[in-house]
Amino acid sequence: MITMDDIIREGRPTLRKVAEEVTLPLSDEDKKLGNELMEFLENSQDPQKAEELELRGGVGLAAPQVNVSKRITAVLVPSLDPNVEEPEFKDVLYNPKILSHSVQGACLGEGEGCLSVDRDVPGYVVRQARITLRYYNAEGEKKKIRLKNYPAVVVQHELDHLNGVLFYDHINEENPFTLNEGVLVIE
Repeated sequence: MITMDDIIREGRPTLRKVAEEVTLPLSDEDKKLGNELMEFLENSQDPQKAEELELRGGVGLAAPQVNVSKRITAVLVPSLDPNVEEPEFKDVLYNPKILSHSVQGACLGEGEGCLSVDRDVPGYVVRQARITLRYYNAEGEKKKIRLKNYPAVVVQHELDHLNGVLFYDHINEENPFTLNEGVLVIE
């Protein structure tokens, strides 16, 4: 089981490397890692388990964050509607790739955080508001989906990890809260 002790922090070289694609069909090792990444997210979003295991809440966790330089990431975006138990998006993504994206930018109003960054880095992280994503799931099936707004931002954050990029690399150092016209701010 992955805990906070397994998550590497900024400064470690694996977080700045471009991760290697996994081979298909998936190895048992790659499937197991994907399951463990998702298990961490599920536990981190369960208030009782999160407290018991001392986990910070997360909506995405990429293999490089546990010091494995492979193109694997788990994403678990809960429903924003408290009456809906079904997550807005949940899957383990193997070799994910953004095929296309909107011109419109989007950012989270409160900025972004990261399980690998133990400090607050204020500023807007502008990403694409909508993306078309291709990936393979744990069964080796090729998937193509469209995501928008918060789920799209989460997936782009995770794909950055597979490319050696951290969220604060996108923040304008001189004017961290300056936005171009037309950028969607997601509250």
